[in-house]
Amino acid sequence: MAEEGQLITCQTFASWNEQLHTAKASMKLAVVSFTASWCEPCRFITPVVVELAKKLPDVIFLKVDADDLKTVTQDFAVEALPTFIFMKQGKIVDKVVGARKDELQQKITLHMLKA
Repeated sequence: MAEEGQLITCQTFASWNEQLHTAKASMKLAVVSFTASWCEPCRFITPVVVELAKKLPDVIFLKVDADDLKTVTQDFAVEALPTFIFMKQGKIVDKVVGARKDELQQKITLHMLKA
């Protein structure tokens, strides 16, 4: 288990399930970043997500490689990369498609404030 304030990479289905269970059990906002190694916009936005994770230890940041965990990507109906899924207690509350730094930050702030 990674420490707070980190972008947690889920490389296996088992690690994804473990992290998803942890996120569901917490009252924290979880932001799931769907990316791929070949995706140029993903490479642009990843350092931004890492910085957000450091600044916002009360938010769980998970990273899923769409090629490594195709079934998870399909389960969340991800059609473009990067896609960010916002979850609270296992329920999807929002999403951002694309490397939209400002929108990503706004939605994180919005959902952190909602009870």
